[in-house]
Amino acid sequence: MDVLRLEGLLEGEELAYLTTEPERAARLAPLPDELDPRVRAAVGVSQLYAHQRSTWDAAARGEHALITTGTASGKTLAFNLPVLDAVARQPKTRALYLYPTKALAQDQFRTLTELRVPRVKPAIYDGDTPTEQRWQIRKWSNVILTNPDMVHVGLLPNHDRWGDVLANLRYVVIDEAHVYRGVFGSHVSNVLRRLRRLARIYGAEPQFLLASATVSNPGELGASLLGDSVTVIGDDAAPRTERTIVLWNPPLLDAELGLRGSALAEAARLQAMFVERGLRTLTFAKSRKATELVHRFTAERLGDDTQLSPYRAGYTAQQRREIERRLKDGDLLAVTTTNALELGIDVGLLDCVISVGFPGTVASLRQQWGRAGRRSNGLAVLVASEDGLDQFFMREPDKLLGRRVEAAILDHANPRVLAGHVRSAAYEAPLTDDDATLLGREALDLARADPSLRQTPAGIVWAGTEHPASRVPLRSTDPDAFSIVDASTGTVLGAVDRARAYSTVHEGAIYLHRGESFLVRELNLNTLYAVVEPFAGDWYTQAKKDTMTQIVEARQTEWRLGMEVCFGEIEVTEQIVGYERKTVSSQERIELVPLELPPTTFATEAVWYLPEPAQLRDLDEMPRLLGTLHAAEHALIALLPLWAMCDRWDIGGLSTNIHPETGRPTVFIYDGHPGGVGITERGFEQFEGWVRDTAELIEGCPCSSGCPSCVQSPKCGNLNDMLDKAGAATFLRRLVDFGPARSSS
Repeated sequence: MDVLRLEGLLEGEELAYLTTEPERAARLAPLPDELDPRVRAAVGVSQLYAHQRSTWDAAARGEHALITTGTASGKTLAFNLPVLDAVARQPKTRALYLYPTKALAQDQFRTLTELRVPRVKPAIYDGDTPTEQRWQIRKWSNVILTNPDMVHVGLLPNHDRWGDVLANLRYVVIDEAHVYRGVFGSHVSNVLRRLRRLARIYGAEPQFLLASATVSNPGELGASLLGDSVTVIGDDAAPRTERTIVLWNPPLLDAELGLRGSALAEAARLQAMFVERGLRTLTFAKSRKATELVHRFTAERLGDDTQLSPYRAGYTAQQRREIERRLKDGDLLAVTTTNALELGIDVGLLDCVISVGFPGTVASLRQQWGRAGRRSNGLAVLVASEDGLDQFFMREPDKLLGRRVEAAILDHANPRVLAGHVRSAAYEAPLTDDDATLLGREALDLARADPSLRQTPAGIVWAGTEHPASRVPLRSTDPDAFSIVDASTGTVLGAVDRARAYSTVHEGAIYLHRGESFLVRELNLNTLYAVVEPFAGDWYTQAKKDTMTQIVEARQTEWRLGMEVCFGEIEVTEQIVGYERKTVSSQERIELVPLELPPTTFATEAVWYLPEPAQLRDLDEMPRLLGTLHAAEHALIALLPLWAMCDRWDIGGLSTNIHPETGRPTVFIYDGHPGGVGITERGFEQFEGWVRDTAELIEGCPCSSGCPSCVQSPKCGNLNDMLDKAGAATFLRRLVDFGPARSSS
């Protein structure tokens, strides 16, 4: 791709960094001799990549396996081979394939159908499956493609209808396993444990084959999901073409305010130039609106959109299949998409990938970039937004390209997650002490204390009538979560915990769903509904809240970077007292609107630290002390997603010049999900690196007194008042310079 640079494409002040990743030859292994001849003929390959053969060998030994290799490395064939072999030999054998999206299930269904392996009968079973077809699929399909939600509310509570499937369940495939993290992953882990329990009751012990993007803790992720050890296959043996990587920063328009040009406009400019040179390009944007804008800007530059198309949720299945086909066949030269195309869907051979804004995790970025250069040399571009992480990477490219990918964190034993699954399991079959091996000892402790369950000679059972799984949302820790309904379509967009609902879906709020904006018309505290409508205005809202923290238990206290650092359980009390409307373009306040909402209190996990007087020297007078701690808190929250797969919206914080319990200046950073899902525990484990990166983020930002790229936060309860960028930079640098000493106290 050096030719591109010589032609003037990749140069100028916007080019923040350019490097090349060398090509890599494949490492091959023979097909297993014992592979069923009908499967051998259908797959049509004479050799496997070494990691595909390792997956076969692990499955043959009866082990659960997790494949964690790069994009386009053949993970699908790796988990399909053992399944297809087993089904071809014994058609009564059953397999379940679980996918996080319907599009992925459709893609895999096409793959399995096209293979035409004799005796293999795949079928999709999800919310779109007509009722009259469901019993037929349960009866005759031996490879059933579904999702965790359907297993949770459709299969497990109605297991008597699924008896033949469960009794003959040999394999469960979990694709894109890295998606199952945080609250969602914690719930899915319990769903999988309940599935294993029922299969065991029906006399089966299925093996699990998991495929994941690269994460830093694959063994831990697999074990957390299944409640059992997994064999990790992570040595990627697939070939890779040479790939040029470019970090592209829109031009700085106002250094003092940290304002830069539009990332969408820059992405469109690059995409148009690539199309003019006949390069097949895929551009990832974070929202449907951004997708449409990049597409429109590109078409305006080219004066023609016949070789362009957007691709996003909201299109019909037929429309999306047609776009995929045209891109794969080369009829289209550029497609702009949301992350709908990030996960495993085959769109053929591409030359370039443009990522508009850091997608949130290094793992996701690598997934996107991995689609570039499948024919020959590839080009992967990150166009930075003004977000703090994006700008940090532009200044410190090694922190992006040289770091290990994040850890995928979940906590199946979070009591607020586990309680609903314990009730669901008790409905499905009586709970006994034997279930501790799969569900965990914590599950039985919860069951004995749950008034909705009762003890019988057979075990602990559900005392109600309707099955409780329908009351357990997989994406929330709160069974009384608010449903968010789009008034224009009647669609339920999602759910939000009560603890977070008051700050995100209060009346008048601008609510973001998958990057799309909605205006909240009503928040009904009795029916637990938030009614929203699509919003196209040029302003946004920020809730103003009062926050208090109470320390419940410090589980770990250590001397780190010259001060006391704790990890443990706290109670957070928040009360929304108003919200601010601000312009998108200039961040100017339009108005401050008062609100009267009840306070919420929830228990969660947190990291908190107590700076020593020497570390606050010359910073300890008010209001500078509070501004220093507050700015440091914001920047630490912005950087925590580098260490745990999470979003800054999953994290809360509080900084105070004197906390009533510690009697000293104290900063808390807490998990925003009631009960916690392991996010801040990861921050505690990696505290030194986390603080070092945060210091570099603030020091490297060119603004004079703080901006959205360093210490301002889009979710600050104090509306970004009292922020001292210089004080935070001095304080954090003193921590880093103190050194890495670590000891328990």
